[in-house]
Amino acid sequence: MIIKKLHEAGLRSDHAYTAAVVSIGLSFLSWTASVKGEAAGTDRADRWGIFVGEWAPTFFGLGLALAQYEKD
Repeated sequence: MIIKKLHEAGLRSDHAYTAAVVSIGLSFLSWTASVKGEAAGTDRADRWGIFVGEWAPTFFGLGLALAQYEKD
């Protein structure tokens, strides 16, 4: 039901896959920016990188579900 609504709203599997890859890149960038820009050290940078990096599997899963829906 959710996948159908997302598909009807114009979201396609390619969009979700692109968001996943961008999320991986943003994870690296947020880690780098946090290491260089904050005095809190690598612990905080690791948390930022992990927080953003957790989005990627969600987007990949959404892409797979949308791809399956698009086949039917």
